[in-house]
Amino acid sequence: MPQSTHRRLAMSATLIAALAGVLAPATAASAAPAAPTAPTAPTAPTAPTAPTAPSAPAPDMDGVTTALNAAMANGAPGAMARFTGPEGVRTRTAGVRDRVSGEAMDTRARFRIGSVSKTFSSVVLLQLVDEGKLELDAPVNRYLPGLLPDDRITVRHLLTHRSGLADYTEAMFAKTVPGFEAVRNRVFTYQELVGLSLAEPRTTEPGAAYKYSNTNFVVVGMLIEKAAGTPVAEQYERRIIKPLKLRHTSYVHPEARIKGTHVRGYLHPDEAGAPLVDSTEQTASWAQTAGAVISDPADLNTFTTALMRGKLLSPRMLDAMTTVTPTDTTQTRFYGLGLRRYDLSCGTQVYGHTGTVQGYYTYAFATRDGRRALSAMANTSNKGAANTALGGTLEAAFCGKKPAPATPSAKTSAKASRALPALPAEADLPEHR
Repeated sequence: MPQSTHRRLAMSATLIAALAGVLAPATAASAAPAAPTAPTAPTAPTAPTAPTAPSAPAPDMDGVTTALNAAMANGAPGAMARFTGPEGVRTRTAGVRDRVSGEAMDTRARFRIGSVSKTFSSVVLLQLVDEGKLELDAPVNRYLPGLLPDDRITVRHLLTHRSGLADYTEAMFAKTVPGFEAVRNRVFTYQELVGLSLAEPRTTEPGAAYKYSNTNFVVVGMLIEKAAGTPVAEQYERRIIKPLKLRHTSYVHPEARIKGTHVRGYLHPDEAGAPLVDSTEQTASWAQTAGAVISDPADLNTFTTALMRGKLLSPRMLDAMTTVTPTDTTQTRFYGLGLRRYDLSCGTQVYGHTGTVQGYYTYAFATRDGRRALSAMANTSNKGAANTALGGTLEAAFCGKKPAPATPSAKTSAKASRALPALPAEADLPEHR
């Protein structure tokens, strides 16, 4: 071998050895663990782990009972609540489900869920959007030509209560009991209900502001039937009730009876001191897809948790549904697409809906991760103080026991009460007391 070749090989070997001496320690330092660990067997790749959520407070079931009793003290014959969480199911009841028989309130009993039906209707419609049969930002008149007087009103405006369509129930129930008795057994068409709304002035320009209106979800029902080609009852059944095995949930419009074990509803007349009116049997045709679903607490818990866990909607549609805007100046109440969000005093956000139909007021809410849910119902509807008191079940269930003030004093108590005002219940129907 030539001498020059020997020299090149020797120099290369020397350079490689020098580089190894410089780089090896640095590489070892970067790869070394912070502390020695025992060798482990290789594992299959896993998806990234989500950040651990802070532990949720235990539900204050005594506080739930206090809220139920407060609803009774303010005019409800009975009330009940069912909470589900990682620890299991907890239920509480107060009062009676039937004033005549005296039968106690029962969390296994069915009742009219009122405007919680709007969330059912939204789920069906958003599934149809995902299937390409509707577009959220398309004009309603594209699908229902000539129905509305303004081509600017979109499908999204209906779901967010920003269409400006007047709520026909304002005139229908201007007098509580006479208005109810006039429609108790009546069967309306969607078109008739929309016509009642269009006879009234519109409340806002399309998209301008939130203004709750049952008319919006009557039109949603029409869109569902037009896009799906079958009655809305079939769509509820196929898309929600059967997949979730909701054995006590139904849409029986216009049948007036509630089958099986059920809660009887009671309506307060406008006149102080007048006797309660049993409003259980009714077609609920004045509400239809805005409020005619029947269910029970267990099914409502199943529905809200399944919805929040993404079992009913694609991620895209669930994100759209839970994108909310404020509905009042407290910045604690919001509305998405057929879905309310409440921000509770402990910082917990819960999603769901309130529900009013003659004789029943309902709360059905769950946390965004679907791990905790509460359904609560009082068997009266148009007694705002009772409905507001029932709302205390949300704070008790999701926020747990309130810590006692460090220095109990009149000044501290007054400050605490100012910090946590009891907001009035949503008025999903007119109240004239």
